[in-house]
Amino acid sequence: MNFLAHLHLATLAESSLLGNLLADFVRGNVQAQWPAPVAAGIALHRRIDVLTDNLPEVRTARQWFRPETRRVAPITLDVIWDHFLARHWQQFQPDISLAAFSEAAQQHIVPQLAGTPESFIELNAVMWRERWFEHYAEPARLERVLRGMAYRRPRLAALRDSYQDFVDHYDALEALFFAFYPRLMADARAQRL
Repeated sequence: MNFLAHLHLATLAESSLLGNLLADFVRGNVQAQWPAPVAAGIALHRRIDVLTDNLPEVRTARQWFRPETRRVAPITLDVIWDHFLARHWQQFQPDISLAAFSEAAQQHIVPQLAGTPESFIELNAVMWRERWFEHYAEPARLERVLRGMAYRRPRLAALRDSYQDFVDHYDALEALFFAFYPRLMADARAQRL
């Protein structure tokens, strides 16, 4: 899962949005570094990552990547899942628009940014200003996202080429997302994540 899905599941689980968004930016003993709700949100994010990576649907999806992009398939899939969530947002969350959800998340997270890593603060400045979540619904946006990630992390240059795997298997990937994401939503609501 990427940013949007983590925030969506955190909302359903009544977990810290800051912690769930911050998780990839912090290391070490988070219980000693962050207030209990934020540390619990970080822990939830990490459990979701492990759970998702081990879902049979996600393992199947990884096999659809070409040999030259398979190594980065987990990263690409995280972005792909956010695309499908954004594209079908009203089906998964009919009571609030994606724009309103994004605005609410921003209003909750931004006042808490003091004391977080500089790279996280920079991400937030760009993410909210450019309305990333609403744009995730556009398939071509994923190409831009993957190219940007490849540019920032040269050892992950294969991300740039993984967009083609997304295009080649679009319908099958979408079907897999519809197979597993409602289960994650139910588990989040039931506090089983």
